[in-house]
Amino acid sequence: MSDDEAHDIHLQELRRGTVVLACLRLLAEPGYGYGLLEALQSRGFDTDANTLYPLLRRLEKQGHLTSEWNTDEARPRKFYRASPAGTALATAMTTEFRSLADAIEHLPEGA
Repeated sequence: MSDDEAHDIHLQELRRGTVVLACLRLLAEPGYGYGLLEALQSRGFDTDANTLYPLLRRLEKQGHLTSEWNTDEARPRKFYRASPAGTALATAMTTEFRSLADAIEHLPEGA
């Protein structure tokens, strides 16, 4: 494995958990999958539909998201929203993320 490949794998692992947190926070207001994907990408969370949709289904199954279909438009869309459990998880994850970021900030730079 090249250094670039190893680097990409580690960055992907780091981003995976942050996408969960970003989704829960963005879905404090109802949103549909494609709109959420665009919102994530515009905020620097590089993800794709093949990652996002399974994540949304998993979070819904775990009780962290609720969903409902909007059939008012020509094309029905499934809207997601963070449940009370999802909001609580987002709060806990945000606190932990900030704590970890602070701890990393106090580590020496370089290897």
